[in-house]
Amino acid sequence: MAQIQPAATGPNGVANTASLYVGDLDVNITDSQLYDLFIQAGQVLSVRVCRDLSTRRSLGYGYVNYSNPQDAARALDLLNFTPLNGKPIRIMYSHRDPSIRKSGTANIFIKNLDKSIDNKALHDTFSAFGNILSCKIATDPSGQSKGYGFVQFDNEESAQNAIDKLNGMLINDKQVYVGQFLRKQERETALNKTKFNNVYVKNLSESTTEEDLKNIFGEFGTITSVVVMRDGDGKSKCFGFVNFENADDAAEAVEALNGKKFDEKEWYVGKAQKKYERELELKGRFEQSMKEVVDKFQGVNLYIKNLDDSIGDDKLKELFSEFGTITSCKVMRDPSGISRGSGFVAFSTSEEASRALAEMNGKMVVSKPLYVALAQRKEERRARLQAQFSQMRPVSMAPSVAPRMPMYPPGAPGLGQQLFYGQGPPAIIPPQVIILILFSILLFHFS
Repeated sequence: MAQIQPAATGPNGVANTASLYVGDLDVNITDSQLYDLFIQAGQVLSVRVCRDLSTRRSLGYGYVNYSNPQDAARALDLLNFTPLNGKPIRIMYSHRDPSIRKSGTANIFIKNLDKSIDNKALHDTFSAFGNILSCKIATDPSGQSKGYGFVQFDNEESAQNAIDKLNGMLINDKQVYVGQFLRKQERETALNKTKFNNVYVKNLSESTTEEDLKNIFGEFGTITSVVVMRDGDGKSKCFGFVNFENADDAAEAVEALNGKKFDEKEWYVGKAQKKYERELELKGRFEQSMKEVVDKFQGVNLYIKNLDDSIGDDKLKELFSEFGTITSCKVMRDPSGISRGSGFVAFSTSEEASRALAEMNGKMVVSKPLYVALAQRKEERRARLQAQFSQMRPVSMAPSVAPRMPMYPPGAPGLGQQLFYGQGPPAIIPPQVIILILFSILLFHFS
């Protein structure tokens, strides 16, 4: 969700900012169209539709700057959700300080919304509880509602009041959930701390019955239900569920019985999870195992590219075997078996890998110079390239010899406000473009 910092307010409750963010723009909206709409609310200093640097295609949002905060407040009140090119726009105050946005202050999450509810309907529903800074329905690429959205108020009291009054209420005949917005990490932490009553047990013997489970799990507390899952023929699927009356009893049973053997079978006993919870846990385990593998090969695993198509696993191993003991060697191939021109060689020690890197990087093999480097995870490569990019400084350029002439949007004669500025001679490349080109080359080189 695009969250924003709340605007500071003056004595009359008017926001002390004259800058507005305009989202949900149709891709064909121009700066002039924005100007023509927003000039109705007051004196506009500048407008800008943000565009992709290379394609110049609209990014779907822009900014409008007024000469005073009162006009900006009026535009927000009068023009929010106004259709432009048939698509309602969404207006918020614009602030550079991201501290409140990142903190998620007074931000709430709403789900199970009827698909007919749009941004305006959501805004109208929640505006009764306080001043709304941001309001958005999540949509798919075709613009259809995903059934959930976000509302950010200017204070926690309004947000909590909305949660207390609307959570569990019917909106368009659907019971909605309204709660505090949590980031992914916060949701995962809350999920791990959630108490549970229902216990999942698997790897049962085919002869294990509900009565057996009741007798074993009953030692830990009062059981409300027990089931062993069976197929259509009544044969046990070797897993089942035990539901306790008390969550503490369920946790104690998991602690005591997980990994125990019954009928020569080692049971797995744990919290019964929904599908998304299992996927979340499996993802965490996979990422942890991948991290352990990377840590294991840290400093000993080499990445090689610019390999000739004729070089296979055996040939690659032969090329690097003189530098030490190779623990693994692989040439990467596409699904049809054709070499991708890259591969990995892992040594038993970092010293051997360093020696191989020093000797083989740039060496001609089948008329092609090898590129050899320590293997890195994608995240590490990206972080390193971004660090290098951030250290770059714009190259000082000579000032343009041509005057930068002010341009005015159509329909606004005599305002005297400079909205757009011409560029220098086409022969002079802006330093930002030079840096972008260098960054793109680095990304391509290390991809």
